Amino acid sequence: MNSRIFFLNWKRLQESLLTNLLRNIPTKAVGSNIRNLLYRTIFAHIGSSVYIEDGVKFINTSCIEVGNGVYILQGVSINATGDPNNRVYLGNKVTLEHGVDIRALKDTCIYIDEGTFIGPYVCLAGPGNIKIGKRCLIAAHIGIFANNHIFDDPTQDIEDQGVTRQGIKIEDNCWLGHGVTVLDGVTIGKGSVIGAGAVVTKDIPPFSVAVGVPAKVIKSRQEKEVLNLN
Repeated sequence: MNSRIFFLNWKRLQESLLTNLLRNIPTKAVGSNIRNLLYRTIFAHIGSSVYIEDGVKFINTSCIEVGNGVYILQGVSINATGDPNNRVYLGNKVTLEHGVDIRALKDTCIYIDEGTFIGPYVCLAGPGNIKIGKRCLIAAHIGIFANNHIFDDPTQDIEDQGVTRQGIKIEDNCWLGHGVTVLDGVTIGKGSVIGAGAVVTKDIPPFSVAVGVPAKVIKSRQEKEVLNLN
């Protein structure tokens, strides 16, 4: 047991030293190539032709997998802290724009599939699992929160009542507009469009256009007629 604790502490120290050193090397000074090379020693996997700018923060790198041709820009934070069962997966050709914040809290998988674009200052947070499909467009300032506080008992503090963790699934080829919020337990069907500022609280069928707070389907991309909002 003592040798295992020593090994885990050594791995944490190695990760902390390496990530803090490497993230401050300017990208123009071949910083991305150096990070790409040395991060291979501490990440679960890093593919080829990965571009990582300076100022990117990684925590618990042994639970983070990065595919080929991934772009990770300044200010991104990927936190898989505290649980060996956590997993953050970035598929081939995923782009994380400036300031994206990914948090896999406890026994959580956050999976972003091939070719998906995550815009600036998007937040994805567990502890529920989050899966985003292929070739999705996720615009700026979106919140995807796979948890929700339980508050049924008014005699207890809300923070003591726990959270739900049903998970969120966004299927292939979806477009979420600026400022959308997606709440725990939701599935957004393939090919759907969610209008700017919408709050998605219930499942959205495939190929739907949904807007509003809470989000309601206003039409189908497979049909020309507008659906009854009632």
